[in-house]
Amino acid sequence: MAGYDIIGDVHGSAFTLEAMLGELGYEFNPWTGAYGHETRQAVFVGDLIDRGPSQLRTLEVVKAMADAGSARVIMGNHEFNAIAYAAHDPADPGRPLRAHSPKNRTQHEAFLSQLTGDQKRHYLAWFRSLPLWLELDGIRVVHACWHDPSIGVLRRILGGDRFTSVAQLVEATRKGSALYRAVEVVLKGPELDLGSYRAPPFRDKDGHLRTSARIRWWNAGAERLSDLIEIHRGAKGEDGGEYPGLPDVPLVGDDRAYAYTDPVPVFYGHYWREGVPHEVEDWTAMTACVDFSAVRGGTLVAYRWDGERQIDPGHYHPHGPGLVRTTPSG
Repeated sequence: MAGYDIIGDVHGSAFTLEAMLGELGYEFNPWTGAYGHETRQAVFVGDLIDRGPSQLRTLEVVKAMADAGSARVIMGNHEFNAIAYAAHDPADPGRPLRAHSPKNRTQHEAFLSQLTGDQKRHYLAWFRSLPLWLELDGIRVVHACWHDPSIGVLRRILGGDRFTSVAQLVEATRKGSALYRAVEVVLKGPELDLGSYRAPPFRDKDGHLRTSARIRWWNAGAERLSDLIEIHRGAKGEDGGEYPGLPDVPLVGDDRAYAYTDPVPVFYGHYWREGVPHEVEDWTAMTACVDFSAVRGGTLVAYRWDGERQIDPGHYHPHGPGLVRTTPSG
C-alpha cells in the first residue's frame, strides 16, 4: 500500500509548493524533470491555478510529477472554470461556456495574464484529461464534496470519471441539467437556500452577496442550521456591516441528504480554511479538508496518509510560519 501526501489548493503558489515538497522528502530528479519520493506519491486536490503569483511554474511542477508518476491530480472548480471560459458552444460559436463577465475575468485574471496563448492551450488540454475524483488504496479524494448520487450521475453520463467530449462540457455548463447539478456538487459543493430558513444573506470574501451558503456535508451529526451551514469567519451582512448570524433552528426535511457516512476516509479542498485544523469544522473521523488558504495569508497544507482507517489530525503537515495545531479543538 502506497503512502499518499494529499496536498491542498495551491492556487499558483509555486515557491511555497516546492518548499513543502522538500519538507515532505520529495527530491528533484534532473533526468525526469520532476519531484519524486522513493516510497510516497503526492495527490493534488485541484485548484492549482488562479489568484497566486506563479501560475506557470505551479503547472510545470505538478504536471511533470503527474507525467513521471510521482503525483496524481484531480480537477478543481478553477480548472473546470478555465476550460469553460476558453471553450465555446459549437451550436453558438460566439458564446463561451463560461461568461467573460467582469466577475469571472477578475477571478481568472492571474491565469489569463501569466500564461501565453500556447501555454494556455497546452494546460487547458491537460485540465480536460483530469479525473473529477479518485478512489485509491483505502481513501477517496474529491475537490469539494463526495456525494455518491452525484458521482453516480457523472459515471453514467460521462462514461467514467472525466470529460471526454465538448458536448459533455456544454451540458455541464447548462444550468438545470443533471450533469450541471452533479458537477456543481462535486467541484463546488452543495448549497442551501438561506431563505428557506429565513436566514439573512451574506457577502463572501470577494464582496459578492450570497443568498445560498455551502453545506457542511462532512458533519453527519448536524442537527441545527448552524451545524450544517458554512459561512466564513468575518462574513459581512448585506449592508456591509457585521453579519447578524444564523437563526438557531433545527434542520428540517432532507437537508442532511449530503451527509457523508461511508467508512472510507475522504480528502477534499475548496473551503478556504483559516488558522489550524479543528475537529468537525475541518476534520472528522472520516473526512479531512486540506485547503487552508495558501494565497490569502494562510498555509499550504498536506495530509500524510499511511494506511490509517480514520483521520489522524497528527498527520497534517504545515508549511510556513503558522504552525498547525494537530490536536482536537476540545
